[in-house]
Amino acid sequence: QVRMVESGGGLVQPGGSLRLSCAASGNIFKIYVMGWYRQAPGKQRELVATMITGGTTNYADSVKGRFAISRDDAKNTVYLQMASLKPEDTAVYYCYADIALYSDPDLENDYWGQGTQVTVSS
Repeated sequence: QVRMVESGGGLVQPGGSLRLSCAASGNIFKIYVMGWYRQAPGKQRELVATMITGGTTNYADSVKGRFAISRDDAKNTVYLQMASLKPEDTAVYYCYADIALYSDPDLENDYWGQGTQVTVSS
């Protein structure tokens, strides 16, 4: 009922920039939270950044000052602008959304994208 489509990953040199996008589509009544998580090989998935409706953001300490999350609520899309990338940012990045559907507006569920690979290497 909800499709999350990510784009924008790839290979970038240390110090470079990338922008990730994730668009949610489907029978969406309201999106409460959108954000990004990442998972590096051999590690647990970790929060990168989230934004709730209204604009309040939350960032992992490791990306503060380098990454910026934004949303276009008219397009149900979340973005992650990544700058000053480091090799330790290499991971699969997953978008996330907390969504209520028209079929049950009082129930929120978590939805995930398929993941996009970000590799930071020279």
